[in-house]
Amino acid sequence: MNIEDLIIKGLSSAIEQLYGASTDVEVKIEKTKPIFEGDYTFVVFPLVRRSAKSPEATAQELGEAVLKTTPQVHQFNVIKGFLNLSVSPSFWAEALLNFDAQSNIPRKGEKVMVEYSSPNTNKPLHLGHIRNILLGYSIAEIMQSAGYDVIKANLINDRGIHICKSMLAWQRFGNGENPHSSGLKGDHLVGKYYVVFENKLQEQTSDDVALALEGRWNCKDQNIQKRYQDAFEKLGQAKEEKQIAKFKGDIKDLVRNQSDLMQTCQEMLRQWEAKNPEIIDLWSTMNGWVYEGFNRTYERLGVDFDAMYYESNTYLLGKDVVQEGLSNGVFFQKADGSVWIDLTGDGLDEKLVQRGDGTSVYITQDMGTADLKFQEHGINRSVYVVGNEQDYHFKVLFLIMQKMGRSYANGMYHASYGMVDLPSGKMKSREGTVVDADDLLQEMYDTAKAKTEELGKTEGMTSEELDNLYNRLSLAALKFFILKVDPRKRMLFNPQESIDFQGDTGPFVMYTYARIKSILRTANFDGCTIKIDLVLHATEMECIKLLNEFNGVLSAAAEEYNPAAICQYVLDLAKSYNKVYNEVSILKESNEDLRNMRLQLAWQTAQILQRSLRLIGVETVERM
Repeated sequence: MNIEDLIIKGLSSAIEQLYGASTDVEVKIEKTKPIFEGDYTFVVFPLVRRSAKSPEATAQELGEAVLKTTPQVHQFNVIKGFLNLSVSPSFWAEALLNFDAQSNIPRKGEKVMVEYSSPNTNKPLHLGHIRNILLGYSIAEIMQSAGYDVIKANLINDRGIHICKSMLAWQRFGNGENPHSSGLKGDHLVGKYYVVFENKLQEQTSDDVALALEGRWNCKDQNIQKRYQDAFEKLGQAKEEKQIAKFKGDIKDLVRNQSDLMQTCQEMLRQWEAKNPEIIDLWSTMNGWVYEGFNRTYERLGVDFDAMYYESNTYLLGKDVVQEGLSNGVFFQKADGSVWIDLTGDGLDEKLVQRGDGTSVYITQDMGTADLKFQEHGINRSVYVVGNEQDYHFKVLFLIMQKMGRSYANGMYHASYGMVDLPSGKMKSREGTVVDADDLLQEMYDTAKAKTEELGKTEGMTSEELDNLYNRLSLAALKFFILKVDPRKRMLFNPQESIDFQGDTGPFVMYTYARIKSILRTANFDGCTIKIDLVLHATEMECIKLLNEFNGVLSAAAEEYNPAAICQYVLDLAKSYNKVYNEVSILKESNEDLRNMRLQLAWQTAQILQRSLRLIGVETVERM
């Protein structure tokens, strides 16, 4: 039982002794605010009605009772209705003696799939993908360490209209270019032709889009013309900027889809679904280029996957779900043959689940993949790590699977996160202004190298050791800076700020770990016996307290899918240990018992720093 549980048990016993058993007051404690004396605080206001005394008097008599029921508490103070409890120094010494940095949370017997990365094979990975990948990998590592059986999954969006855009552009404008002849990574080469397609499409449709937004566009297809007129009417009625932008986007897409390029692209997709050998061969070749490029980036980022899914293998399953939904009345078909679901009764909208020409849309494939994942792995939970721009999509998907009667629907969860901005603004892939992941990783490496050389503390290190140091430092800077932000918040990434050795950064925590390892090497530390009747410094007690909070923080981070909680914890622990280092003597301590205790504290802190950093994908170094 940890100290918080012991205090809650003692408080409950004291309350029952003073005021009788009751279930109307929940006994909860929180950390005492730094400006007050104490370790844990209990708010007594809910007890005042039962005590029939003032808040101060109630807290006073409860504090006196807790001293008798809870030997771990050695003093208390009262601030109005707040009872601040101080834990005995001997408890923290004993806690250090009994602390096991490698102890594991018991297995929960629950299988969880965490799906992340999920790139399209029409472009290279960029900074937005990096946040996704780092969040997904860290969530998986945290949940695994918190007792879940985790499967890391990657769903490759390897087919669809966006893939055909790169394919068609390469066919028309590529002149047989390949990764070898161009000197480009395969994913970069394919991404180049996605941008070429969008630029050509812009040239071909800009005049018609301008006419359409003025209400002067005409289409020979009467169904399309009707949809355009409806959209233009809605645009005229829209008052909010968000609605105006949406209807303008709808009109733009409608016009673009009637162009020669897009019509040819749609035909290519139909030919792919009909398994045209020439189209399949081109698709396989270009996807092969992309996979080789992706794998190099994943390896450099230090992430991996246990299961790979490909939409090209699951979109037909999605079509089976569409047919099932039509049969049982969950879906309905419009005059143009397209299939929809009406979710207006659930506060949403009508949602397309299959185009009129029979081709799939994103949600078609997601329905099929959802079935496949639960059938293959028998998982209890399926966590989708996807940006908050897709919040609506996942609300629709989960609601559809509930209406389809899937038993697993309640185990589906969208771990939504905010987008990433740079000082120059939001990233976009159509215009070719995206911040490439490979370029960013190299920039981080170069910055880590320059900063380290500035400090001049690399004497005696081999070139191999230096390369490893720069690589780990750069990844620590990148991962920590991204993961320390609450996933739900939009964030601004600043490469220079992220690699600061003195700020709230990954390199700062790594430096603290390396400092501790240097102390332990100098002391030739190989374990020792410590006494529990020592007088501990306040900074030492604070550090021991933080060590004992590790499993609680880990469990909470797993339940909330929140690596930021681990980042804040490891930052607090590193700062706490640095206070110990600055305020007490370690290697020069003349009292052998105190010296042993402080070495033991250093060793346990290093273990938890390393373990915490690994949860966010950061590897430590022994020397910096």
